[in-house]
Amino acid sequence: MDVQAIREQFPILDQEVNGYPLVYLDSSATSQKPASVIEAVNKYYSENNSNVHRGVHTLGTRATDQYEGAREKVRDFINAKSTAEIIFTRGTTTSLNIVASSYARANLKPGDEIVITPMEHHSNIIPWQQAAKATGATLKYVPLLDDGTISLEDVKETVTSQTKIVAITHVSNVLGTINPIKEIAKITHDQNAILVVDGAQGIPHMEVDVQELDCDFYAFSGHKMCAPTGIGVLYGKRELLENMEPVEFGGEMIDFVNLYDSTWKELPWKFEAGTPIIAGAIGLAAAIDFLKEVGQDNILKHEQKLAKYAMEQMRTIDGISIYGPEDRAALVTFNLDEVHPHDTATVLDAAGIAVRAGHHCAQPLMKWLDVTATARASFYLYNTEEDIDRLVAGLLKAKEYFGDVF
Repeated sequence: MDVQAIREQFPILDQEVNGYPLVYLDSSATSQKPASVIEAVNKYYSENNSNVHRGVHTLGTRATDQYEGAREKVRDFINAKSTAEIIFTRGTTTSLNIVASSYARANLKPGDEIVITPMEHHSNIIPWQQAAKATGATLKYVPLLDDGTISLEDVKETVTSQTKIVAITHVSNVLGTINPIKEIAKITHDQNAILVVDGAQGIPHMEVDVQELDCDFYAFSGHKMCAPTGIGVLYGKRELLENMEPVEFGGEMIDFVNLYDSTWKELPWKFEAGTPIIAGAIGLAAAIDFLKEVGQDNILKHEQKLAKYAMEQMRTIDGISIYGPEDRAALVTFNLDEVHPHDTATVLDAAGIAVRAGHHCAQPLMKWLDVTATARASFYLYNTEEDIDRLVAGLLKAKEYFGDVF
């Protein structure tokens, strides 16, 4: 993989921040966008801007073709059976909320169980908390092992005949843990439950085949995979989506509207009320083309090599704590002893290095780690070992500075 050639396709990387060449290590929060994605969005607004599924004029036809063409590209990218199983949303959070608000509330009752893990992002905790409160169901957690992974034996013990929904992240946004989704799907289905996967940190970095995984729902965001912000996807098995009610109502999701009752369009449009995120979908299609050209397998290998190199180099620093398993996705979450992660991130930013600091929308996991916050360096296909060398040098500078202060 020619990383330098890839970097040249990302205009934002060619700049200085605080007098230093930018080192962007916050792709788990949002990825940067290649020129092809920026150009695709710009071309839509410059040449084809129109609403979809409405007008019969030329611009409307072009926009509709591009929008529905994007849906087909997503279907092919994740190997769904049908475009009817691809619902465009605002992002992972919206996608998960649709399942929790529509499927869960209609199918759960007191005594039923929802099973999740302590490593989940808030977006995959709070909707299930609310669904449990609304239905009388019980929320259960698969315990974490000491390294921040889960065991399939613990999954089997936690998922029972009362379990109706298992919701789990594909990849932890804090620990980098890659969960065995296919095996968890089998355990889930053996108990006649459904599996919901938060794929926000999974699909940008590895091949995802929803039929092979056999998950029932898979949610992800475009902005973490080189696409624009504001566009996401909910994949759901058709037989489940067919029996779900919409959670938003209005234009274009209807079939017929009468004074006192209405009927809905067929899938996937019954879940897409109002004017959809047209430019975002077109940008997502361009991002998929870009990622397929590079190759998801190539991206994963490159990133895991970077993560391994980063941990090796960071462990040469005295007084650093690194959280999560050895085998991980493309991020390293850490703390410097006696230094608040926000201070660490501020010193790094002064040297042109962008990392994330805080609780990463994972407060239960922070409690499990026995910390209030951490710093996180996350990598993507455009990062290099030189970026990591800059990070390590910046951490040494932070340690030296705050060592003098304390």
